Parts: sequence; C-alpha cells; structure tokens
Amino acid sequence: MRTHWFAWFAWFAAVGFTLLAGVAQAADAGNKIDIPYTRFTLPNGLTVVVSEDHKAPIVAVSVWYHVGSGYEPNGKTGFAHLFEHLMFQGSENHKDEYFRPFELVGATGMNGTTWLDRTNYFETVPTTALDMALWMESDRMGHLLGAIGQPELDEQRGVVQNEKRQGENQPYGRAFEDIQANAFPANHPLSPRHHRFDGGSQRGFAWHREAVVQGLLRRGQHHAGAGGRHHARTGP
Repeated sequence: MRTHWFAWFAWFAAVGFTLLAGVAQAADAGNKIDIPYTRFTLPNGLTVVVSEDHKAPIVAVSVWYHVGSGYEPNGKTGFAHLFEHLMFQGSENHKDEYFRPFELVGATGMNGTTWLDRTNYFETVPTTALDMALWMESDRMGHLLGAIGQPELDEQRGVVQNEKRQGENQPYGRAFEDIQANAFPANHPLSPRHHRFDGGSQRGFAWHREAVVQGLLRRGQHHAGAGGRHHARTGP
C-alpha cells in the first residue's frame, strides 16, 4: 500500500514539475519583446527612429532633447522646466497655444516632461494628422524664440513655480531631493540643486525675456542642437 501511494505521489510530482516547466518556458517566450524599428540620421543631425505598427490608424510621435536640469549652471536653475513649458506657448509660425490644432484632430496623450538629462514631448494622432504633428514639432524646434514674449514668460514662470509648490507640499514631497542631497555632491549632475527654480525676485535671472532668450540660445548651441535630438514615431 505504501509503495502504491508513493508511486502515485511520484507520478503526480513528475506531471506537476513538467507542467510548471512548460508554463515557465511559455512565460519566457512571452517575455521576449521584439519591436522592429528603423533608425537613421537626417543631414541636419536629427536621429529618427520609426517603428511601423498597422494595428490601428494612429501614430505615436515623440521628440527627445538630450538636455535637462543636470546641465544648468549654479544660480540659474529651474530653466529646464521653464523651457519645457515655454515650448507649449506656440512658435513663430503658429502663434497660439500648441495644443489647439491637436485637439481639433482628436489627438490624445499630449504632454511633455523634463528630467536631469532629457526633455521630451509626445502625442498620439490619427494617421491623417501626422504631417501636422511633425510640422508643429519642427516649428517649435527651429522657430521658438520669436514666439516668446514677456506675457508668455510671466505665465509659464508662474505655472512652474506653482507646480514646484504643489510637489513640495505633498507628504514626503521633498524626500527624493533630500536623498539626492545626501547621495551626491553639489557639483554632481544628480544634485538636488538642479530642481530649484531661481527667479522669484524682480532681479531673478528668469524674470526678463532677454535673459531667457539668451538661455535658450546657449541651451540650443551647447546641448540641444539637432545632433542632440531624437524623433521617434510608431504607427502605420
């Protein structure tokens, strides 16, 4: 009787291990993600990544600038976040809110973010609106300065300052900044000094348009030239 019970136990154990092994192999196969894409560089240095996917008549567009708050000099911090917002204020050939034409064509997922070493913008549009999306991205990439006036600067500086206050007023809102301060020296790109926004006084560096334009020019010349930009497109 004991032998019979042990035989059945061994059989069930063998079957169980076999099933588990099969499930594990299937999971491994499912975890192997293969996204085909084409990558090339335009004559102006812009790197383009295209991934074709014909499941739906939509296209995801994303533009990455290889510059962020980690590149800001001492005493002139907060500019990466400010510039991210200013690029939604329109451009020289589209003197209106950047979102407006995208709303008219039914775009979704529109936004932009910035971090220590990058700033990116993204939107998902119908395939019929791809030309418009690429034109809008290219125009603010090459024709931004003429669209920045003092009213636009005042508006977006206030928005950035308010976002900073909202973040810091949350529970543990400054925890990450404190961790960075204790983990990295002040001259390190990951130092929390790059998350501050200097420009709250009348003589602050980010108060006047002329200073911001100069900052944008330096930013473009040294960090975000065409060679420091990536354009990604996914869709039909």
